[in-house]
Amino acid sequence: MAKLIYSMITSLDGYAEAAEGDLGTGADDPEVHTFVGDVFRSVGTYLYGRRMYETMVYWETAHNEPGQPPHILQYARDWQAAEKVVYSTTLESVTSTKTRIERNFDPDAVRKLKAESAYDLTVDGPNLAAQAIAAGLVDEYHLFITTSVVGGGKRFFPDGVRLDLERVEERAFDSGLIYARYRAR
Repeated sequence: MAKLIYSMITSLDGYAEAAEGDLGTGADDPEVHTFVGDVFRSVGTYLYGRRMYETMVYWETAHNEPGQPPHILQYARDWQAAEKVVYSTTLESVTSTKTRIERNFDPDAVRKLKAESAYDLTVDGPNLAAQAIAAGLVDEYHLFITTSVVGGGKRFFPDGVRLDLERVEERAFDSGLIYARYRAR
């Protein structure tokens, strides 16, 4: 059975989206981006909310921009090869291949995807991830922690949920960003 992974860049104070501005520096570093690509190369399906999909669909055409470094081209190829499911009640159509729209998040359908998939899945975006966490579907948490404290926004972990996790891996990058991977116990 495949794992469902929740992964996002997060501020040092635990926000996956800042109330104002961005989450800080570190994630745009080539070393970090190459690492992210290597970690998620084997993902077979991305589960997105509308806003996260609209951010990530950049990778559908990123390879067409001149002068892209090899790590960006590889990430674009890997993203294009994966299936994408976008959960949205408002999105009319998608602009990437291997992509479908689902109008509602159905935990049983995601359980079935996990059971039938030969490759891991990710859930991306704090709102959608909160639903998957509440349903007990997330197997691993991958945090890419910046050096910034942003003071507010959307939290990486939803309120009202208790999780006891086991640290599996961690890595510090020269940019100051820290990667931490946890597994559900």
